[in-house]
Amino acid sequence: MFFKAIWPILESLANVDKAAPQAGGCNEEGQKVADKSSGLDALLEALKQSGVDFDKGKGPSSQQAASDSGKVPRASKGSAGGSGSGKGRGTPHRPAWPGSSFPFAQRMGQFGRRTIIIGIVVLVVVIVACYWWFHPPINIHSADTWYFIAIFILLPIFLALYTRHHAYLKGSGRIEQDAKKAKTFKWLAYIPVAVVALGIIGAIASMPVFPGNAQKYANILPVEKLDFASDIKEVDYSQVPVIDRDSATILGNRTMGTIPEYVSQFEISPLYSQINYQQTPVRVSPLVYADIFKWWNNRKTGIPAYVLVDMTTQDTKIVKPQTAIFYSQSEPLERNIDRYVQLKYPFYMFDQKSFEIDDEGNPWWICPVKEFTVGLFGGQTISRAVLCNASTGECTDLPVDQVPQWVDRVYPAELLIQQYNWGGSYAGGWLNSWLGQTGVFQTTPGTNGQLGYNYLAKDDDVWVYSGVTSATADNSIIGFVLVNQRTAEARFYAVAGATEESAMTSAEGQVQHLRYSATFPILLNINNQPTYFMALKDDAGLVKMYAMLDIQRYQNVAVGDTVVACQQAYKQLLATNGVLEDASGGDLTSLQASGTIAAMTQVVVDGNSHFYVQLVGDMKIYDFALPGMLGIINYQARDSISFSYLDAVPACIATAITSSPPNLNNSAPGAGSAGGSANSADNTTSASSSADNPTNTSST
Repeated sequence: MFFKAIWPILESLANVDKAAPQAGGCNEEGQKVADKSSGLDALLEALKQSGVDFDKGKGPSSQQAASDSGKVPRASKGSAGGSGSGKGRGTPHRPAWPGSSFPFAQRMGQFGRRTIIIGIVVLVVVIVACYWWFHPPINIHSADTWYFIAIFILLPIFLALYTRHHAYLKGSGRIEQDAKKAKTFKWLAYIPVAVVALGIIGAIASMPVFPGNAQKYANILPVEKLDFASDIKEVDYSQVPVIDRDSATILGNRTMGTIPEYVSQFEISPLYSQINYQQTPVRVSPLVYADIFKWWNNRKTGIPAYVLVDMTTQDTKIVKPQTAIFYSQSEPLERNIDRYVQLKYPFYMFDQKSFEIDDEGNPWWICPVKEFTVGLFGGQTISRAVLCNASTGECTDLPVDQVPQWVDRVYPAELLIQQYNWGGSYAGGWLNSWLGQTGVFQTTPGTNGQLGYNYLAKDDDVWVYSGVTSATADNSIIGFVLVNQRTAEARFYAVAGATEESAMTSAEGQVQHLRYSATFPILLNINNQPTYFMALKDDAGLVKMYAMLDIQRYQNVAVGDTVVACQQAYKQLLATNGVLEDASGGDLTSLQASGTIAAMTQVVVDGNSHFYVQLVGDMKIYDFALPGMLGIINYQARDSISFSYLDAVPACIATAITSSPPNLNNSAPGAGSAGGSANSADNTTSASSSADNPTNTSST
């Protein structure tokens, strides 16, 4: 731009100075002017040789300068202006600077054969180096492959062919104008463009809107409908994870202090894969090199350990395998696990890799192989898995149905959720998913912009859990889905209730004075009741309490400092509200009581009616909650009664009445009996009996 701006000034100086010797003859002054003119010519020639193209300036002046130097006869102003008279000079007309749109193409068109060969060799070397570094899969279904080919192959080919076309079209340097060759290279330049267009067409043909694709998407993940109570076993608290990934990360990072010899050299990877290890849910994550210099110092000895966090007991330990880990994501060169596996299987498309350990504690990388079933890039699923030993690099390639039992994560959780949502959205066709939305459902959204799912340990496998809601994404669920991460077996359970987010809000409301936050809940079966279980964390991310919540009646929330205490309080709550009719199972023991009713009072607690009963000679207070214990309305003071109950404080929870009701004709409730106290103003007053019955007195 600088030379473009000063060119008119230099040109005018050259023209004026060259005119002076002609007018003044060969005197001394004319000689000085001539020297000055030759100096400007030398400057302009040097600038031209350095790459500045002054032919794009005002064409007439450059031609005049050339003619004055004795190379070309001076042309008339008319011919210099680029009019038809310019043809008489016998030289091709080059466009002026403002009219030239492809200077790079003109310059490339002047390259000789040797330069082109050297350029091709350099390009091949660059492509090979870039392939080794970025290692895209060699697969037509891979979007990474298309990007790599478009940038490093198609674009250079297009530029080379187009510059040749432009060179033969205009004529440049050693290349003479040739319309036929220009047309040939023009059509050849369309080949890279056509390849890119083919990729775009393949992407469009992969969309659900493309005819016939919606049904293909809907059928990718078959779902079996089962009954919750019969398929989901009673909860085993030795397999219930009580902390989430964030809490596991905090606990894991704190264990680095137990290995001071490694603290300055290694860090803990943020992976923290959830697996089942020896029938226990745990999270594992390898150590990684702290930086490139730490890698250089430790590359020969490898990574010495990984972290294991028990999600049921919160115990955390550093585990040193028999052989150090040499293949990891923190390796920068050939032992980088992504590069190593991809170059070993160049035609495979790998999904998210997970770090796992087998039953003997040996570290492995589980590398799922992607497959696209709709068009070029649609309908993703997993067809195979490559198991790579993190210590030795030994790889085993297996189809999904032959993956060993100890492997827990073949299908990424996000992919399984996406596949299930395809079935919920496109079962009735693509148009129905947008307009009518008949029968359209989806998994519940999570919090903080993340997907709403969690993990369950079941049958020595890890299952992805998520609630299922309608297309309008309201605050209720129509059921929930479990999907096996190893086999992609999917099961749906029809249970109406509250969404996970509503349950989290309800649990946080129970401890709002403590400002605890709830983790995303997991699903449990407690006495055949689908139950949300979640941890309550403080601001530091540490678990302080636990909460259980009835999915179908999410106002029933129980909290406790331990899992056992929370479960006990939850069972009592279910019995109190008449939900739990038989609580003989589990950790609580069902007891029997019988005797004569000494006093009975009715109160209303949180909108529910409760009858509080005391027996003669028994100091315990028994809580009969309606509507579960509706039979209590047939009794009054001095009646005999037998019932089962759960021992609790401050009131025992009645679970079932085992005696026959008294003869209502002989012992009808009086005006002041328990029935008559149902509408007491403060719900805590005592009731009075009829004239022949003693006064009932009790407190709540």
